[in-house]
Amino acid sequence: MLKYGLKHACIVNSTASALLFHPSAPRTFITRSALPARRLAFGYNTVGQVMPRGKRTSSSMAAAATGPALTTVPIPVPPFTDEILTATENGPRKRASRRNTSRTTDAVEALSTNPDVNSEVFDAPVALRASPDAEEKGESLDIEKVGLGKAAKRSAGAAAAAGTSIPKAKKAEAQEPRFLDPEADGDEEEADEEEIQAALSRPPPVNSDYLPLPWKGRLGYACLCTYLRFSNPPVFSSRTCRIASILENRHPLKDPHQPPHATKNRPDREQPASLARGQAYVESLGLANAKDIVKMLRWNERFGIRFLRLSSEMFPFASHEEYGYKLAPFASEALADAGKVATELGHRLTTHPGQYTQLGSPRKSVIDNALRDLDYHAELLSLLKMPAQQDRDAVMILHLGGVFGDKAATLDRFRENYARLPQGVKNRIVLENDDVSYSVHELLPLCEELNIPLVLDFHHHNIIFDPEQIREGTKDIVELYPRILATWKRKNITPKMHYSEPTPAAITGRQRRKHSPRVATLPPCPPNMDLMIEAKDKEQAVFELMRTFKLPGFETFNDMIPHVRKDDNKPVKPPPKKKTKTPKKAKKVVKTEDEALEDAEEAMEAEAEAQAEQVIISEEEVGMGGPEGRVYWPPTMEHWLRPVKRVIVKKEKSVGSGDEKKAESNAKTKKLTPAQKRKAATATATSDGEADVKRESGSLNLAVNATPTPAKRAKVTPKAKGKKTATASAASKKTAKSVPTPSTSDEDEDASDNLSELSDSSSGGVCASSPPPPSAKTKVKAKIPPERKSARASKVNYAVDGNSD
Repeated sequence: MLKYGLKHACIVNSTASALLFHPSAPRTFITRSALPARRLAFGYNTVGQVMPRGKRTSSSMAAAATGPALTTVPIPVPPFTDEILTATENGPRKRASRRNTSRTTDAVEALSTNPDVNSEVFDAPVALRASPDAEEKGESLDIEKVGLGKAAKRSAGAAAAAGTSIPKAKKAEAQEPRFLDPEADGDEEEADEEEIQAALSRPPPVNSDYLPLPWKGRLGYACLCTYLRFSNPPVFSSRTCRIASILENRHPLKDPHQPPHATKNRPDREQPASLARGQAYVESLGLANAKDIVKMLRWNERFGIRFLRLSSEMFPFASHEEYGYKLAPFASEALADAGKVATELGHRLTTHPGQYTQLGSPRKSVIDNALRDLDYHAELLSLLKMPAQQDRDAVMILHLGGVFGDKAATLDRFRENYARLPQGVKNRIVLENDDVSYSVHELLPLCEELNIPLVLDFHHHNIIFDPEQIREGTKDIVELYPRILATWKRKNITPKMHYSEPTPAAITGRQRRKHSPRVATLPPCPPNMDLMIEAKDKEQAVFELMRTFKLPGFETFNDMIPHVRKDDNKPVKPPPKKKTKTPKKAKKVVKTEDEALEDAEEAMEAEAEAQAEQVIISEEEVGMGGPEGRVYWPPTMEHWLRPVKRVIVKKEKSVGSGDEKKAESNAKTKKLTPAQKRKAATATATSDGEADVKRESGSLNLAVNATPTPAKRAKVTPKAKGKKTATASAASKKTAKSVPTPSTSDEDEDASDNLSELSDSSSGGVCASSPPPPSAKTKVKAKIPPERKSARASKVNYAVDGNSD
């Protein structure tokens, strides 16, 4: 790739403009503005490069590992130096030697590709689904429910939405299709009432009562093992990235002599870019995926699972039009190791290209993409280097695709394009009936004509079938078994079938396409069949069948302890040092050399004791479930796979809390200046005055609203006119405090009316403890009186004349 890329790219540094050597015009320099806009979307200001179309080889890239790593965190890539990149322009380089290739592999192993700590690496969306042709929503493993860190949540969002973290300009091409027909327009609509009624009134399915017991076949799952995915470190083979990450990692680090860091040492876009650096970045992800296959195969063997579908996204963008690459030689060794383990254990490995891989499309671009994708999958399976029979059994499952308005014309295009395929690709292709367009009755004659094996999918058959020839269910399809199995025997390939079930709430055909997380029974297939269980819960769906029907291997696993894993090596943390409280003004004690040595020895001894107490698990046993095989989690309990998330709840500060009391005590002990003392005294007086006013206004409101009855009024003995007794004066003083007298400017008339009513009352006296009741016609205003009372109000006599009767 390096030789090919540098042959077609000419980088010219200039302050005025950047000139590029365009591949379509080999002897013409063009300006940067003439390039397509999508190649300039990531802001290369001073350096540009033209990427050649088609696939690229990477034979010479691994040989350039002679310098500090120039990539971003934490994905390891082979280092490159500007001297080596410049030297390759003078002439073609020879094929990389085996020694240099192994050195590149060692460099890749040095760093981690853990998506839990690096948001640039995330799970491939197709690998999380029950099947590549599954619905986009509701059929993928809920990674957020399991409970990951912030980086993993961002990556899980990208995996679930298939492009949320990709720039808007690239979002459309990164999303997964929701239909088998890539040219279909619009999104799925909600089922209307007529559609629901039609689905409910359809004839009930007729299922077979046959169970393939005792079971002698192989059960398998697709792409991802949920238990290993959330082990520490995670083990899975579907790491992927964004195209933006590849472009960014073409630039060297800001400090090439320091290790890469997510924020402190990232690629510097102001420096010249190199195709080799970006290619090394994406290839490192593929190598990490390929190496994890070995662990997954040994894990499956321990629990009786001997059938695995490899993820099509094991090598990100390997079949892409611009960023594609060959797998050999950089991945040959890693894939050969995986194939060696599969051969040793007798496991079957297959692949399932995605929905865009269609050989019946009328569009040339779709056909070209499909041909590249099939070449990539065929190369991946060939590099496993398995024996003849296992190599033949390593097939590529393919859907015929969309109808495109005319089924007959689509079938003719498929025949034409299938004839163009290399023989190595033809030997691996098998066709599967789908749940949108093509039934078993439509594909079986085509498979018999072109000598292509047919994969029977029971779930798809119950949705798309020919009602004139067969009924819904598993009973009538059994009659077609001899013809279906014959398509496999012609090529001497072990037959395989797919089984899944719809969700219980599904009614319409579109709703029934959604796969259930687990399955409840086995289909009526031959007992020696290789059966792929397409379910969201992956290996847990296989465990469910093993437990239900006591299949071979059901005794090898047990339930997990919620949120507890005893098969991971947790980092040893030394015991915390005891903090000794010292006075604030105490002088710092300087330890002697002997005392410092003693403290260091004590710390080392404590750490050694902690390591001795912890049981170290070997690398081969990490993530294998421990001696009790605790790897099963019940339905809907994905969160058991991770430790309990600590939730810190902040305590609400109550009135009079310790902090407030502490602040008050500090304020009391603090020395105040004279100005501060005056200010504090003024504030205290103001607050006291406001409190008195509030109390007076409250008592006035109570006095106005409460109307005393005549029975409760106290009698006062009449006295001589013009004389004021001590009792009357006391009563007037007391009344003046509880009910302030209105000022002369406000309520003079009301006051005189009240006095005249008091003089005409039958009781002949005034209640000393309560004010006189207001008249029914008089409206008393509850008004806060001023602080200073008028002189006239203070002279009002509330005593009643004794001769008034």
